Amino acid sequence: MSKSIIILGAGESGVGAAKLALSRGYVPFVSDAGNGKASFLGELSEAGIDFEVGGHDTENWPSTSTAVKSPGIPDSAPVLEYFRERKIEIISEIEFASRHASGRVVAITGTNGKTTTTALIYRLLTDAGINATCVGNIGTSWARDLAERTTPAEVTVVEASSFQLDGTTSFRPDIAVLLNITPDHLDRYDYKLSNYAASKWRITEYQTSEDYLVYNSDDEEIKTLLKTPGTKAQLAAVSTADRDESDMNTEAIDTENFSAEMNNKNEFIIHTPHNQSFIMTIQELALQGKHNLFNSMAAGVTGRILELRNESIRESLTHFEGIEHRLEYVATVNDIRFVNDSKATNVNSVWYALECMDNPVIWIAGGIDKGNDYRDLLTLVENKVKVLICLGKDNAKLIATFKDKIETIHLAESAAEAVQIAYDLGLPNDTVLLSPACASFDIFGSYEERGNAFKKAVKSL
Repeated sequence: MSKSIIILGAGESGVGAAKLALSRGYVPFVSDAGNGKASFLGELSEAGIDFEVGGHDTENWPSTSTAVKSPGIPDSAPVLEYFRERKIEIISEIEFASRHASGRVVAITGTNGKTTTTALIYRLLTDAGINATCVGNIGTSWARDLAERTTPAEVTVVEASSFQLDGTTSFRPDIAVLLNITPDHLDRYDYKLSNYAASKWRITEYQTSEDYLVYNSDDEEIKTLLKTPGTKAQLAAVSTADRDESDMNTEAIDTENFSAEMNNKNEFIIHTPHNQSFIMTIQELALQGKHNLFNSMAAGVTGRILELRNESIRESLTHFEGIEHRLEYVATVNDIRFVNDSKATNVNSVWYALECMDNPVIWIAGGIDKGNDYRDLLTLVENKVKVLICLGKDNAKLIATFKDKIETIHLAESAAEAVQIAYDLGLPNDTVLLSPACASFDIFGSYEERGNAFKKAVKSL
């Protein structure tokens, strides 16, 4: 018998959840406090799904036992009291999707590198001929994929943000990958890193001894979390710290453990049970740079856990192409190079981006501050950035942090204006880097919209 379900938010996550609910015999009702996007509302109308926009009319909501909350809605939103007062469960879209999924699940989270690692693991699987799908924070919602899929995926690769993990109550990935934890989204977590870290750790909460946790053993926050009682998954440690051969990990050899580490020959070694090791030089990797080394190693370990062949893993890691909006080369105009790193919405991501730059940088940054401490960038900015262009409505914090380190600072109200200023000030061999360190929602609807606007402006020069 059909039962009602309320879905908050009419974006990709909410519409996906509504379509999945409809396909599984529910009667979904979607409520969005904003005006909604025409494309998403059109999908709901076409599917015959009732919805409201411009506010939450709770008096006319159907009775339900479950509400699905889109990740953009904070737990502090007043509308959630409606459900709490009635003891109605509030879950995230990935929790709802996981209840209707089959096959193995690989879930990736962390502050930085999630999208790259998700796409890389997906590439490893598809190159190996496995029927896989790639969903979550990377673009297509898991719920939408399930609703529209005719053949179940053998493996689902899920990019899981902290906001999505907050609403999980039974989500259990067969393999969880925890990349790193650095300050981000602290405005959603009472400005406490420990709260944010606990949110990331939820990816392990429902795992059992049959599951795996691939984790960054160099990350101090993760090492602290590993001491949390109740971690049941099998652990696969990944370290990018160079080691002498005599210091290499021997515990993983001839055991049931997986792990990966670097040696001092610029090679990384994936240890697998009974010494079936995989060795690859970092020069062979398609993704170069320190920030991508761990991503590649974590993907490789995941591939071995999934019993992919060494030769297939090597081929995929060698030929993988980068992802859109993450250190994406756009064009070179009159010897000025333009790079789109719109996905860099926190300080740590920008640190990696600047660390990769070899030429003088004209840096485009700004947006909605998420409790960032920009001081971590001071040394890199002083050594590499010649011009700062602030793209956002409130740039006071950026300007206050860098005014004594950068001689030239400009303000821009649009991506087109920022690109034109950068081009006018640029010299041959300069790099114009859009790496905002902030969320996009003051001017743009998403980091994708911001990146696309940047690319369009560059191509119109």
